[in-house]
Amino acid sequence: MVAAPSDDPHCPQWRSSCLSPTEEQEQDNGQPGRAILEEPLKDRLLQEEALVDKIRTMSVLEKNVVLDTIHHCIKEQTQLIWKEVADTGIQELLAPLNLELKQPLEKTFLFHVFGLILRETTDQELVRRHLADLLELSHQSSSQREGIAATIGIASSSHLQAVWALLEHLGRTRFLRTAFMSPECPDNILKTSFLSAAIMLTKALRQEDGTQSYKFTQIPDLIQCLLRILQKEPNFLATLFRQKVILVIVKLSSLRPSLKPMVKSQILQTCLQTLFVLPPGEKLKSCLPLLDLAPDVMALYKKSMQALDLLLQSFLSENKSMDEMCFLLQHMQPWLQSDKSHERKRAAQTTFLLLQYTVDYVTLTEEATPSLLGHQLGLLVLLWRDKDLVTRSHSRQSVYLLLQLLIQQKGSTEQFILLNKMKNFEAKARRQSEMKCYNVVKALNRSLTVAQHTQLILTLLERLGSHSRPQCDLASQLLLLLLEDRGVKTEQVAEILQGLFQELSSVVFKGVLQTMMKVVTVLGTQYTQETVEVILSLCHPSERQVLPLWKALAGSSRLARRVLTLLYAKLKLRPAGELLRLSQPEELISLLALGTIYELLYTREYKATVRWAFAGILVGLLTQLRYLFELGAADGISDYEEDVLEVRPLSPCRTCLEALKGLFWTTSYWEVFAHLKLLQGWELFEHLETYTEGVTLLARAMAHYDCEVKAVLGQAVISLKSSEERDNIVAILIITEFLNSQDLTQYVSRRTMDSVLSLGLNHPNQLVRAMSLKGLSSTLMHPKKVVLLRGRLAGLLDRFGKPEPKDLMGLMEILGDILHHLGTQGVGAASLKMAQHLLPLFEDEQAPVRGGAISLFGDVLHSGGMKYRPELKTFAFQALVPLLFHLADPCPDVAMNTKLTFLRCAILLKWEFRKELFGKLAWGHGLGAENDIFIYMVESNFGSYHQFLMQALHYLASPHRNLRRTAMKFIGGLLHDYFTDLCFSLKKGDLNVLRKHVEVLRQDPDSMSRRFYHSVLEDISELSQFVTH
Repeated sequence: MVAAPSDDPHCPQWRSSCLSPTEEQEQDNGQPGRAILEEPLKDRLLQEEALVDKIRTMSVLEKNVVLDTIHHCIKEQTQLIWKEVADTGIQELLAPLNLELKQPLEKTFLFHVFGLILRETTDQELVRRHLADLLELSHQSSSQREGIAATIGIASSSHLQAVWALLEHLGRTRFLRTAFMSPECPDNILKTSFLSAAIMLTKALRQEDGTQSYKFTQIPDLIQCLLRILQKEPNFLATLFRQKVILVIVKLSSLRPSLKPMVKSQILQTCLQTLFVLPPGEKLKSCLPLLDLAPDVMALYKKSMQALDLLLQSFLSENKSMDEMCFLLQHMQPWLQSDKSHERKRAAQTTFLLLQYTVDYVTLTEEATPSLLGHQLGLLVLLWRDKDLVTRSHSRQSVYLLLQLLIQQKGSTEQFILLNKMKNFEAKARRQSEMKCYNVVKALNRSLTVAQHTQLILTLLERLGSHSRPQCDLASQLLLLLLEDRGVKTEQVAEILQGLFQELSSVVFKGVLQTMMKVVTVLGTQYTQETVEVILSLCHPSERQVLPLWKALAGSSRLARRVLTLLYAKLKLRPAGELLRLSQPEELISLLALGTIYELLYTREYKATVRWAFAGILVGLLTQLRYLFELGAADGISDYEEDVLEVRPLSPCRTCLEALKGLFWTTSYWEVFAHLKLLQGWELFEHLETYTEGVTLLARAMAHYDCEVKAVLGQAVISLKSSEERDNIVAILIITEFLNSQDLTQYVSRRTMDSVLSLGLNHPNQLVRAMSLKGLSSTLMHPKKVVLLRGRLAGLLDRFGKPEPKDLMGLMEILGDILHHLGTQGVGAASLKMAQHLLPLFEDEQAPVRGGAISLFGDVLHSGGMKYRPELKTFAFQALVPLLFHLADPCPDVAMNTKLTFLRCAILLKWEFRKELFGKLAWGHGLGAENDIFIYMVESNFGSYHQFLMQALHYLASPHRNLRRTAMKFIGGLLHDYFTDLCFSLKKGDLNVLRKHVEVLRQDPDSMSRRFYHSVLEDISELSQFVTH
């Protein structure tokens, strides 16, 4: 028998799980720890046979008289003297005993005679009446209590049912009534007497051969009385009261009928409570009240705990199954999780002793696989890092014993070998704890059923939020080992992830959180599809607490790609509108995937993966947006405000559009985003009527900036072959625009494109047919058109040379179309001529002409090809100051066109802060934004300050007040911030020109112009002192 440590370090170190022979004998005598009957009585037992013979000859009336006489003597607390006995019945009864005339008859003897008379009486009514009278006597004296208990024990051997009924009635009427009274008036004497009677009754039942065939229906009520006694016990140990009660319950529970689970549960809860909550072993003695004779507290504690062990063993022996074992261990659970160390220690020790007893002496006859066993194993495993050494040892051994029981049920030789390895490691140094854990994990993964395994994992997950660092570390490490050993089945994934997600917010320690993210990574690697589906179902993608799970699934590049591929596949699950409940569109799996993709676009861990999946995500988002329009789910798409900090949930359509924008912004293709933003092209996606125009503009910008043309083209070709019309529309719009890409011929031949475009000629959708025809007529498919278009372009450029060209707007529109259709072929040297003609039109009096010229100038900069790029950069530089000033153009459309062209100049000139410049152009307001744009421009053109200054002077005479004021700010800024540089770069002739333009402002009616004049005069005067050449 493997022993277990005691609570008290000063008492014997181990307690046995079985009673000692002495204690067994005490139990047989009916009252553990003390015999009820005195030795003198034992000496007279030889005379009992003669006494019984005499009783049997007595009539009922004679027996009744003798019983009344004995009852009277006991009640009056007098001794019956032989010479005082007047009743001849008693004389005749006692005559065979040859008693001395002056010998007093002791009460113990009288109780014994009383019991014998009742035992030999056949009249049930007489038995019930005299027993009831006897129980009504005073219980104050211990000898009287013992006598009453002895009488009951003797009488029960012949009148078991009557005795049982009277005893149960006593407990229900007198004892329970006393139990519910206030603590100030407890009837301890009555409880003691009741317990003594119960002990004698159980003794009689054990000696009676027919008790197993009798059904004792009053057992639960009697046990309830005993449990009340335990519940009223004080929180210290001064008597063996607890032990006696538990041992009586052990005997009662073995009778028929078997106790119901609810009754057994009440027994276990009460018995565990009364013993486990006692003070720690080292404090048991100090908690005692003042007593005349102090008891041996540790001896009392040891015997009480032995009684508890016997109770558990008794329950298991009655039902030798794993289900019963789990039932018993279930009541240990709250104590194994207690915040108090000594309570956990007692629970662990009791659990260990029960399991050791089971392994050594019990053969489980019924193979069962209760799922609760996994939870109990988890609780025991978590105690491996308990601060108490004994608790750690018992919990470790308990896990091994439980696994041994499971392996015995299965009869697996391989698992027995593994279990032996575990035990060997247990005996070695603690430095091998990791290997030991690994072997335990292997045994758990191979021994537990799926349900048990799930419960084990969920139990470990529940402890992740604990404030005990060792326990949290152990739980997280074991979880990781359990999954790395591939112990998880597909059907467990949902419960595990749901449990982990619930505990995630309560995790305190960063290291534990990191380990749990590794768990998610491992789970995702093994069951990617199931993991993705479960995480999608946990909560709305916009909830921030789910984001760590997605980040964990980016633990490796391969896993991140699989995740994003699955999300893309979910995005394409679009049931027809008639199959949907439009009142709850959020139930669509495609919308959950959409929201998740939107969040992952801004997640650093997925940046490289998003770039890898760019083409698929793009086409998926474009078709998803059209699908939502078809569903009529476009509500709220136009309500979005970019500059509002309030966080509000986005509608499905708005989420899709923001994801589309974010796809370009978060990758290296922010220029495409900027292009559409400054053209107000993203607004085209807000309405179904302008949706195709938006896709066309987006594809054109992508072709212009060479944005994943090859990959997106391949994805579009696949979509063109799809059975879904929306896929075909998006695909043909993209393909048609990509025909103007400068690099398209590197990826696909004309022959291939011809076959692809021919697919759409017979399409039922008119738009697809028209766009397919347009693509087939492009310059890429018909190279001879390039010569014709260039010839046409030369003729149109000649019209610019005339003094007053007619219909400039129409002319610029045609030139723009030719530039677009020439596409990959470019316009060559004609681009230089066009740029030269367009620059003066920036200052045209008509706003549409200014706006058209500025917009077309931006297209021209990128149409000359690599050969003419240096010359075009010169034109771009010359346009910087005019474009900067026209950002303040009085016409909003001109100002918007200017923003895009100004940005395109910055991109062509390769400024360092291009993306920051776009941010100011798109969302900047006020003096701060103006100042930043000024700095980006000037600092990106080091050494060109004097050229900017000389260009700006011409705008001081501009008829547009906004332009004139902007020029003043610009000139003032140059003179103030770059004064030293200007001293070295300006010449005297430049100063004269500066004075000439500024002098005009002296008499200007505008007060701001006059103030500017006076402030600049000082700068000019100071400059003249340093400019000497």
